[in-house]
Order: sequence, then structure tokens, then C-alpha cells
Amino acid sequence: MHKEILVIDDNPDIRYLVCNILEEQSFKVRTAANYDQAVLEINKRLPDLAIVDIKLDKPDKDGIDLLKLLIKKNKNTPVIMISGHATVKVAVEAIRLGAYEFIEKPFTKEKIINYVNRGLESSYLKKEKDIIENKLFHSFELIGESPDIIKIKKIINKLSSSESRILISGPTGSGKELVARKIHKNSLRLKEPFIIINAALLKEKTYEKELFGEEFEDGNISFGALERANKGTLLIDEVSEIPFDTQANVLRVLIDQKFKRVNGSNDINVNIRLISSTSKDLNQLVNDGKFREDLFHRLNVMPIELTSLTSRSEDIPFLIEYFQTKLSEINGVSKPNIDVKNNSLYTYNWPGNVRELRNLVERITILSSNESKEKINQLIDDILNPSSLISEEKNILTQSFQSPLKEAREHFEKEYLITQLKKHHGNISKTADFIGMERSALHRKLKSLGIKGIN
Repeated sequence: MHKEILVIDDNPDIRYLVCNILEEQSFKVRTAANYDQAVLEINKRLPDLAIVDIKLDKPDKDGIDLLKLLIKKNKNTPVIMISGHATVKVAVEAIRLGAYEFIEKPFTKEKIINYVNRGLESSYLKKEKDIIENKLFHSFELIGESPDIIKIKKIINKLSSSESRILISGPTGSGKELVARKIHKNSLRLKEPFIIINAALLKEKTYEKELFGEEFEDGNISFGALERANKGTLLIDEVSEIPFDTQANVLRVLIDQKFKRVNGSNDINVNIRLISSTSKDLNQLVNDGKFREDLFHRLNVMPIELTSLTSRSEDIPFLIEYFQTKLSEINGVSKPNIDVKNNSLYTYNWPGNVRELRNLVERITILSSNESKEKINQLIDDILNPSSLISEEKNILTQSFQSPLKEAREHFEKEYLITQLKKHHGNISKTADFIGMERSALHRKLKSLGIKGIN
């Protein structure tokens, strides 16, 4: 299917020129000649890529506002900003807000084609990465044969036909989101949305907008998590982080099953199942006056408590076997030979719990799948007992293996590529050949990871 490009510029000559260039490359092109037309086209259907002029017909609305609208609707939509008289400050602001690239007028045919192709390629790679990570997480099972895990599995099965609100507590990385997903998949709402809002990642002033949505003067609507989860399940992760004032509004929704959007006047009725999770002691927060007692009792209808990995270390062999099989399949590499009897796996305190163990297996799967059991054992010992490493290496590894998978993977890739570049004395071509990557793709990867020339 041909990719669709939206060209927004109030100059008819520029629109005609850009359209001709793109149509010659077999792109499908839509155009907008002013701000209002652009908003209509964006709301009608998001393009695969947008080319937006900074200066348009409205004195108070410009291309930057359209950029914000496009990014709000889909952060992965590549937006190329163009201008003939913008300042460096404006260009920097556009990139900061999420623009893929900024082009000054006049521009050549080759430049516009190059940026469009690169923007679409970048968007494709982001989508593929999201799909892989989504499949990776969605496909995980609750693994283990310890009494704690057997108990959790039984609770999940009993909750399959229930509509009760659930509060999942447990340390970071113990699998709270995974349990919530399993409950949703076993419920009567399994074909409806499963929406997650992480209260710990939101800015204090944005909680209500993220939860309830917002209405704007121009008629646009930003749908909040409650509305997007209608008929399905909403997981509020780290619910303890919701500001005290906002907690009262959440309580009102649970009582009335309706709310108003920010700046809205009409009631929005919703039918959701609410699951909350926390890594903090909500009882203690209630006693300290930092969490509403009435909300706590509304959330804590069915409590589920997850334990740390060290308290169920008998599950470590099952988890390693599962992760190395699953991750080798997803990453298209051979299954590593991890020794599940390695003493370091059982003496380490696993501050990141199951997530940290998964990240460890991920690293070995990607970088050391063909190594011998002895070498992999040594790698595990070095990582989990970093006292044998120099101080700098110890700090980097400790930080990486307590990070989410996305951050840890980027660190692993950076470390691996720097090592290979040093081995090949900074020669890009030889490095690309050795690791099995196209030279141009390696250049892009090095740039994205911030790796500069190495001799």
C-alpha cells in the first residue's frame, strides 16, 4: 500500500512543487492550504508522514501548533517542518517537541525525498520495535512452582468471572502488570481494551487530564485513560503516586461510574474494571495521611500480594529456562546454555526481581548465545558479583540491570558495538561485516546510540 503524505503550506507554489515530487515517487498525497484545513485533514485521518510549514494564515496559530496536534494523536508520526524565515530557536523548539526534521526553504528535490524516506523508515522501525516489545510482554506467562506463585495462579482463576476491584502489591519488577494482564485475559472483558496509566511517571499537573481527558476551545478532544478503557480494564500502576486532591475525583468516579473531562460540561458514563498496583505500603500511607482511607477501601476489595524473587528462589530455574527459550525465539538467535545451578543466581539479592532476571537472560541471549556454559557462568558471576570489576564498569552494569528492558537493551547494544568497533580499530565496514549489518544501518544505529568515532 502506498504511503500517504499530508502537505500543509499556505503557498500554492510550494504545495504544487512538493506534491509533484512526492507523487513521482508513488506516494499518495493530501494537502491543506491553511490552519483550519490542516486540522480537518489531521482529524479526518492521520497521515503516514506530514510536511508542515511553520508560518500559516493565522497570527495566533502556526505549524508548531499542528506539530503538537499530530504528536498528541500519535507520537510516532514523523513530521518534517519547513520554513523560509524561521530562527534557529524555532527549529530547535520544533525538534524538541517531536519533529523528525527541519528543512529550510528553498530545498532540493533530493533533500525532500531523502528526508521523507528516512522519516518513514524511522516510523516503521519504531512500529516494529513496539510490536516486538508488545508481543514480548503480552506473551509472557506467570512462571514458577513455588507456593507463592501457585497461590497467585489460583486467585487469578477464581477472579475470572468476577468484577471485583483488585489491588496488587509487591516490590518493583515482581510482575504486578503481568498479573493484571492475566486477570484481564481471564475475564469476561478480554475482548475489550486493557489500558495502563502509570501514576509514577506523570507530572503533578497532568494527572486529571491523563485520567479524565480534556476538551479544547477548537472542538478537539483528548480522551483520558478512563474513557479509553470503557467496557474494559484500567490498570492504575503505582496508584500511591496520585496526588491527594485528585484521589477524591477518582473516588467519585468509582462511586458514580461517570465523570467530566477537564474543561468539559457533560457527564461521561463509563463501565470499567479497575485494577490498581503499588510497590508501597498503602496502609502506612493511609496512617500517615498521604492516601485517602475511603479510596483505599474502594480499591482494596480483592488484594493480591506478590513476593520478591529472593523469597521464591526455587522458581529461578523455571524462569531462566522459560526466558531463554522465549527470548531466543523472539530475537532469532540460538538458545544460550545457561547453567541454572550457578551459585551466584541464588546468593544475589535481585533488587529488580523477575524483571532484573529477565534483563540478565536477555543480555546473554543477544550477546552470548553461542558461548560455552563456562563463559556464560563467568559472565553471570561478573554481573551479579561486580566486586571483581573495576568501579566504572560496576556502576554501569548495576544501573543497566535494574533498568526496564528498553533501557537495558540500548545499553547492551551500545556496549557491544563499542567493543566491536575497538576490535576492528574503528573501521565501520569491517565492523558491519562482522556483526552482519548493512554499513548504512550501522551508521544510523551508532548515531542513535550517540557513539562517535572510535580508533
